[in-house]
Amino acid sequence: MTTLKLNKLSARQHKFVRALAASGVRGPVVSRQELKSACDASQIYACPPSWITQDSSRALDMRGEYDLPELVELISAEGVPQVVRDTDEMLAAPPSTIGLKGGANAPTPVAASANLAASIMGATGGDRATLIPNKIKTYVPWGHFDSIKKIIDSNMFYPVFVTGLSGNGKTTGIEQACAASGRECFRVNITKATDEDDLLGGFRLIDGETKFVYGPVVEAMKRGAVLLLDEIDLAGLGIMCLQSVLEGKGVFLKKTNEWITPAAGFTVFATANTKGKGSDDGRFIGTGAMNEAFLDRFPVTMEQEYAPRSTEKKIVTKAMKSLNAEDKTFADCLTKWAETIRKSFFEGAVDEIITTRRLIDIVKANAIFGDKMTAINMAVSRFDDETKEGFLSLYTKIDAEVVMAPEGETSSEGGASSDCPFE
Repeated sequence: MTTLKLNKLSARQHKFVRALAASGVRGPVVSRQELKSACDASQIYACPPSWITQDSSRALDMRGEYDLPELVELISAEGVPQVVRDTDEMLAAPPSTIGLKGGANAPTPVAASANLAASIMGATGGDRATLIPNKIKTYVPWGHFDSIKKIIDSNMFYPVFVTGLSGNGKTTGIEQACAASGRECFRVNITKATDEDDLLGGFRLIDGETKFVYGPVVEAMKRGAVLLLDEIDLAGLGIMCLQSVLEGKGVFLKKTNEWITPAAGFTVFATANTKGKGSDDGRFIGTGAMNEAFLDRFPVTMEQEYAPRSTEKKIVTKAMKSLNAEDKTFADCLTKWAETIRKSFFEGAVDEIITTRRLIDIVKANAIFGDKMTAINMAVSRFDDETKEGFLSLYTKIDAEVVMAPEGETSSEGGASSDCPFE
C-alpha cells in the first residue's frame, strides 16, 4: 500500500516536490543536480534542501542520489504537474493537448489525476502507488537484460519484439530493467479479445456521468513511460490500432477528436512465445499469424533462450535463500535435470519441457513440504503419465539422494552429498 509520505510534508516541501515533477523528474531516485535545477527554476529554495540531502534515510549508495518516494506519490495521485503558460505558448502547444477538430465542443477526457491513481493501484494489486516495478531482490540479470536497459536508459523510441519459449524470464527481464532505471512500466496482457477500446481508451460511466478515460497505451505515451505488450502473439486484428504508435508518431483518438503525441522516453516492448507466425506444434494455443506490416514496425527482435545452467543455478539458489531453504546439491541437480530434458525436447525425444519458472515452483514446494520428490512430483503431474514417470525417473538417476516412492507417499532420501553426481 502507498506510504502516504506526501501528506507529512510542509506546504513549502510539497510545493518543491511539485516543482521537481513539473521539471520532468519522475523519481523515486533524485540526483543532486536535479534538485539544484528545480531550485533554480522554482526559486522555492536557494539550494538543494537539507530535509532531503541531510536525511540519512534518503541517501542512497550512489553519491549524490536520494530517495524521494513523495515524488512518485504526487505524480501517481495528481498526474504530472504542468507549468503555467501564457496565451501565446498555449497556441503553440503540441497536438497532444489540443483537439484537432471541434475546439471547445470536443469531449473532455478524464484527467490523469484520480482515475490514473486508482488504475495504478488496481494494476499493481494495491501494493504500490507507482508503475515503477519493484526490484526483485532475487533477480539475476542475464541474457538481453543489459541491452534492454540500454534502450530504456537511452530515452529513445525504439520498439523491441522479445520472443522465446514460456517461463524463461522475458517479461520479468523487461520489468526489472525498468525497475533498475526507475522507469514506469505500463504492462498490458494481450488476449484475442483485446481491442482499441482496451488499449487507447473509451467511454466509461464515472459518478453517474459518461466520460472518456484514456487507455494504458495513451497514458504511457503521455507520461513518457515504457509500454509492455505481453503475449502479443495472442492478439486479434484489434492490435492494428497501434500502427502509428509503433512508428513513434502518436495516435489519433477518434472518439475525442484529439491527437496524442508521445512524451520523451516513451517506447514499446512486446513479448511473445512465437515470432508472430503462429504455433505449428500446438503448444501455444491461441497464437496466430500476425500482420506482417505490424511486425515490421519493430526495428529489432530479441530471441531469448533458457538461461545457461550456471546462470539458472544462481536463479534457483537465490530463490532457495529467499525461502530459507538453501540446498546447493538440490539446485545443482535440478538445473542438470532441466538441462537434460530441454536437450531431449529440442532433439524431438520428448514433447514437454521444464521451464525456469517450474524450477522455482519446485523450490517453493520443497520449502513447504520438505521433500524433494514430493515437490517434483507436484510440478510434473500436469504432464501425461508416461512423460511424468519418465521425468521423475530421470531425476532419481541425477540425484543419488532420492528414490521414487509410490504416488501419494513421500520419498526416502539418503545422506547428503556435496555435488550433483550426474555429470
